[in-house]
Amino acid sequence: MVVRLASCYSLGQVWLTGERVPLDVSQTRRLPRKERMKGYADVEIINYDYPFEQFAEFGEASIAHEGGMRSMFSRLAATAALIFTPAAPACAQDTRTTAQPPPPEVVASSAGSIRIERLATLEQPWGMALLPDGRLLVTEKPGRLRIWAEGKLSEPVQGVPAAFYRGPSDQGGMLDVEVDPDFARNQLVYLSYVEAADPQPADARNEAEPRFGGGGPSQDIVVRGGAVARGRLEGNQLRDVQVIWRQVPKTVGRGHFGNRLLFAPDGKLFITSGERMRFDPAQDLASNLGKVVRLNPDGSAPADNPFAGREGARSDVWSYGHRNILAAALDPSSGRLWVFEMGPLGGDEVNLVERGKNYGWPLVSNGDNYDNSMIPDHPSRRDLQGPVRTWTPVVSPSGALFYTGSLFAGWRGSALVGGLSSRAIVRLVFDGERVALEERIDMKRRIRDLLQTPDGALLVIVDDRQGDLLRLTPAPATAAAR
Repeated sequence: MVVRLASCYSLGQVWLTGERVPLDVSQTRRLPRKERMKGYADVEIINYDYPFEQFAEFGEASIAHEGGMRSMFSRLAATAALIFTPAAPACAQDTRTTAQPPPPEVVASSAGSIRIERLATLEQPWGMALLPDGRLLVTEKPGRLRIWAEGKLSEPVQGVPAAFYRGPSDQGGMLDVEVDPDFARNQLVYLSYVEAADPQPADARNEAEPRFGGGGPSQDIVVRGGAVARGRLEGNQLRDVQVIWRQVPKTVGRGHFGNRLLFAPDGKLFITSGERMRFDPAQDLASNLGKVVRLNPDGSAPADNPFAGREGARSDVWSYGHRNILAAALDPSSGRLWVFEMGPLGGDEVNLVERGKNYGWPLVSNGDNYDNSMIPDHPSRRDLQGPVRTWTPVVSPSGALFYTGSLFAGWRGSALVGGLSSRAIVRLVFDGERVALEERIDMKRRIRDLLQTPDGALLVIVDDRQGDLLRLTPAPATAAAR
């Protein structure tokens, strides 16, 4: 028997007259919570209480519960005796406190069996970028940038900007890394990270947000925001570091920084900017929260950006109405930008990003708020740009690319998207502006980011306190047979 709850993850375990019952994700939406439970058990969910400092955001890799959620439900009522046993959600950081089978070294896919080779282990890796000479840059959320080369991981690169990071449950810290398209000439590397305001306001308060279903104000009152800096990489040192962009405004507490970086073929830099769990700034053109941002490499706004020169709007905004984008990729065959966006309770999205378009958050979503309040579905607002695809249950997308190699020839032209809660790589085949085919490669690991090497192999980083750097190649016949 499975008790299904309308949340993005299994949240714990229920004991029903002595029988332990796993909680699972509801495939349904739009029914009152009590109605969704019918047919499974006479259970009424009275209230959720998700403290911000613990959950941060379902589905995102920064969650690391120690002992599970407190006050997960205010009450469970049932005709049978139900006892809620707190447990870390499926989206939580794997603390390896109980014996678990090791992740597989070979996984199945439509391209045949895939060999998984561990190259290195890092502390909560977040982003990767390849240098022209084949060296790999990898960030670690606690504030480090490392170089992997010739089978070895370097000491932390010196001179990187200071990142504000509060520990494994924090969505902040050192985030993405990108290499300038003209690196051979200028040696420029770009880093996104979270910084605290200096000075901190004396009267900062993190008031409760009803749409999260939380209790009182959070104790997290640090005012902070995302930033992007660039510097010249010389050996193991970053020099002449300059901040070229910041999230505006900085806000108190919470997560949803976004901060994926990628360069377009024309040399412009795209930055995904989350709405900082504040909802409404995503619709405010005077803020760059909840936006896709487009910049020149020096941080200036291109003159052809859609809101350049418009009074009351920021010139760095390319598109708006976004929630939190941790996966973005440019289709090399068309030059179009695709983003894979975190939804709330359900409703992760695949969006084709176009100049000046409004993608609807928080006005519309195919998910619900954490307090069970319903958000109008995308089709209810034809004036807003709707997603190409949504996922409920969610996949929690993080990191993406379009595969162009030859090792996995059947995947050429496909989008590959990392999945956190889904613990998978999601392969998507697009036919114009629709998803024609979807495949899940079950990695049994939380995938934070992935990239393609020149020989067509895939490099993947795993979201964990001790997160592996993996290399994926076709498995030899003998390994596939095992």
